[in-house]
Amino acid sequence: MAPRGSTAAGTRTVVVTGAGRGLGLATARRAGEDGYRVVVAELDAERGEKAAAGLRAEGLDAHAVRADVADPGSVTAMAREVAALGPLHGLVNNAGLADAVGGKEFHEIDVAEWDRIMAVNARGPWLVARALLPQLIASGGGRVVNLASDAALYGSPRLAHYIASKGAVIALTRAMARETGDHGVTVNAVAPGITEGESTERVPAERHELYRLNRAISRPQRPDDLTGIIAYLLSEESRYVTGQVIAVNGGFTMH
Repeated sequence: MAPRGSTAAGTRTVVVTGAGRGLGLATARRAGEDGYRVVVAELDAERGEKAAAGLRAEGLDAHAVRADVADPGSVTAMAREVAALGPLHGLVNNAGLADAVGGKEFHEIDVAEWDRIMAVNARGPWLVARALLPQLIASGGGRVVNLASDAALYGSPRLAHYIASKGAVIALTRAMARETGDHGVTVNAVAPGITEGESTERVPAERHELYRLNRAISRPQRPDDLTGIIAYLLSEESRYVTGQVIAVNGGFTMH
């Protein structure tokens, strides 16, 4: 059986933003293992090149592209580079600000910090999807997977700007799904819990403990706990699934 990412027309491409480390890198690796050509879209160009080189060393088809998802010009340039690689099948909007963003109550957050989080976490996925949608449609349809957060479902304290940004991702997912369905493009969101990695190393210990005590599965969450559901949402098997938000957090939230 041919790899998922291969068709009679050749290998199809999946773009993963913020794929230089952590969940983004794990997602890119899984997409590559499924036969897709992977674009590591990363703000830190050196980190992105290193990640792509590592994937190539594993025998995967990987390319690095610098992308600042908060900058329209950078996103447009990234889309041009992606177009040169061939048919686009999928986009995983993984890039986001999560490192040490909490700690203040909503009335203590200053406007600049609010706008910084919203520009990357909420506007970023819209900018990237807007830039790449024509390529998805031109290739006959495809998949968009947006990374939200279970914090937006739970309502975690002292994270108002982060929660607002991830709540916006959930709403955006539904709006996009309504508008792209008849173009053959599905749009879904995955809402992880606290996932082990560099981006959560500075999360306060009490929040880690809150998750440990309230998950149905008490062990820590790892990136590979998420890559399977993302792979499914990128696959042909999910062709009739759109506009959905899937929480993957060991049962911390249940809906």
